Amino acid sequence: RKRQIDQSNCNKDFSCVNGFCPSFVTIHGGSLRKADKPRGADGGQWDDLFAGLPMPALPSAAEPYGVLITGIGGTGVVTVSALLGMAAHLDGKGVSALDMAGLAQKNGAVTSHVRIADAPEDLHAVRIATGGSKLILGCDIVVAASEAVLSTVNEGVTGAVINSHVVPTAQFLADQDMEMAGEGLIGQLRDAVGDDFSHFFNATRLATALMGDSIAANLFLLGAAFQKGYLPLSLEAIEGAIEINGVAVEANKQSFAWGRLAAHDPDAVQRIAAPLMPQREAEAEAPGLEQKIARRVEFLTDYQDAAYAARYRALVDQAVTAEVEKAAGLEGLGEAVALNFFRLMAYKDEYEVARLYSDGRFMAQVEQQFEGEFELHLHMAPPLIAKRDPVSGELQKREFGPWMLKLMPWLARMRGLRGGTWDIFGRTEERRLERQLIADYESTMAEVLAALNHDNHAMATRIAEVPDRIRGFGHIKERAIAKAKETEAEMLEYYRAPAERTSAAE
Repeated sequence: RKRQIDQSNCNKDFSCVNGFCPSFVTIHGGSLRKADKPRGADGGQWDDLFAGLPMPALPSAAEPYGVLITGIGGTGVVTVSALLGMAAHLDGKGVSALDMAGLAQKNGAVTSHVRIADAPEDLHAVRIATGGSKLILGCDIVVAASEAVLSTVNEGVTGAVINSHVVPTAQFLADQDMEMAGEGLIGQLRDAVGDDFSHFFNATRLATALMGDSIAANLFLLGAAFQKGYLPLSLEAIEGAIEINGVAVEANKQSFAWGRLAAHDPDAVQRIAAPLMPQREAEAEAPGLEQKIARRVEFLTDYQDAAYAARYRALVDQAVTAEVEKAAGLEGLGEAVALNFFRLMAYKDEYEVARLYSDGRFMAQVEQQFEGEFELHLHMAPPLIAKRDPVSGELQKREFGPWMLKLMPWLARMRGLRGGTWDIFGRTEERRLERQLIADYESTMAEVLAALNHDNHAMATRIAEVPDRIRGFGHIKERAIAKAKETEAEMLEYYRAPAERTSAAE
């Protein structure tokens, strides 16, 4: 069996991937870990937990009841739509469904408009109109927070049951500044729907822990929506539709039941799932600027050495001091330099990828998710050996077996060669460009800080943030750098000529 897993042991302070960094890892063999059957208070198995669930009051479908399902391609959104359609049929209700797949095969947004009515003749349209949704079943929070979906909300009427796990959609390739922070998206949905009508579950993490596969997240959400009283369908009809579908019947029923329990007793589900979830260090409170700087200095010391980290610290200290002395009372410049200079210095080359894959955290995550006999295959495009596409000229990824992981510790120990005479990886155009960006930033910020004052502080901060525009890898990164440099040149021209602007205004 072959499965793809997510990469999570990456430094989250920056968005930087290159050809050597695997875009995905596949697991060959083994199986997904599933939650052990927890025992109820009376010693029974987990079925006893579900047996005591109270039945919710079902909403009326005397008038057409609109359910808008959102997700991304390949995650089973259309299947949920089909299950609701069959359940409505089993309950003797009328139903219409419109699946809008768009770029579904390219991880794009998918929406399904499902309308249910007691009398089939009452369904005169298949698409949910503005303000016409009674339930938003957000299998993907990014799509759920989109303008098109929020336009169907009727505040105080529409309920929202949302998967809070954030997955970038295909739109992110075209709009890298789109909102991707989970808290921001949750806030948008709460503002639109109302606190009492919005319900968030990290269905992806919970379903993966409880059922061993994130594909169970959609049925988990469906169960939560049913238990919250947002589906005008009977339990018997929904379970009957799952049986008629005939695919992983028992697993889907269990996922649905876990969702019901999560809606009724979220703490109980969290306790059961927590031991099988990847553990992340939690910070007691948001770190201040000095804490962030110290953490990045430590990271860069491990990334290269103390001298490399000191180079970072020197420019950051210069920026923080200049802001205090020359633009007293204003904030943002020091933090912008601290973040963006770090992004440039911590570029992910061959040595860094090797360090991250050999420090133990990645394998701990894998072993927490999988069991049995399995092996890992990495998919990457090392610049020195990767073939180029004959048409585009771009590097092509290839699959490497478990032997590649055995090389990682040795390669990680060689990071002291980075940027030196014996750095064979550093001779590529991409690596040279990455090192040049670091030097360019130091030079640019030295000029900016020298002329800093209250009036130009905002523009200085924008110049310091230019590296945030440089994302992606390979040819994508090259195009991003070219655009960023153009923008930076325009900003610097403006920054350097305040006198001319004042004269022109007069």
